[in-house]
Amino acid sequence: MKAPRQGKTGDFAAKRSATIQSVAMAFRFLDLLSEAEGPLVLGEIARRGRTGASTAHRYMRSLVQEGLAAQDELGRYDLGPAALRIGVRALRRIEPVEIAARSMQIMAAGHAASCGVAIWTERGPTIVRWYRSAGFTISTVTLGDVLPLDSTACGLVFQAYLPADMIASARRRQPAAFRGSAPRSDELVAIREAGIAELDERLFRQLTGKAAPVFNALGEIACVVATVSHVEVAEKEGHRAALCEAARRSSREAGGP
Repeated sequence: MKAPRQGKTGDFAAKRSATIQSVAMAFRFLDLLSEAEGPLVLGEIARRGRTGASTAHRYMRSLVQEGLAAQDELGRYDLGPAALRIGVRALRRIEPVEIAARSMQIMAAGHAASCGVAIWTERGPTIVRWYRSAGFTISTVTLGDVLPLDSTACGLVFQAYLPADMIASARRRQPAAFRGSAPRSDELVAIREAGIAELDERLFRQLTGKAAPVFNALGEIACVVATVSHVEVAEKEGHRAALCEAARRSSREAGGP
């Protein structure tokens, strides 16, 4: 194979650099879609991406073609099915999540409660597994929801175990309607001592949400297991004790304390 001439070497290097820049630019657009509060119009994408409208349109068209982005009937853009598949597959590689998910699936099968798993993201607690029980069909939670920090049991559990700067960063990213009053330090201590947080739903007064931490081999909180059920049924079936046991069992299987 002949060595390229000097001019062509420079051309090759320039093309390679341009290719890498294209990947970085595509990631920028995907990242801002993931950070957005909902679908975005092209002009807003260009503004947030600090590019011209033509550049944004070219990248979004390519991302839509690959399934990494999607465009609705109003012309707005959002993450596409391929991006969601990549995210789900990445989540499946997080072993504590899978262990906790099995426990929650079993609990949903044996109790009148919706049961799920939440992980921490930069926007706050995010539901990544959710199982509905045949005996309980009402639920305010769906897969992929980002939960409020201060008005959900999941949010309180994460606040009890995560560093304050991580919590503060997520609170700034959450919509104003999500923001409540931060829990007192003694409330967080009580959650750590009990190993569980409980909070009645504000929208449906007859519902109660419960959440408990699952730890990894490093002793760090890896995810949170949670239930939503009727208050009276939860007391009758012992959902609190069942959830605590599921969290402890999941932590042990994940190598945690």
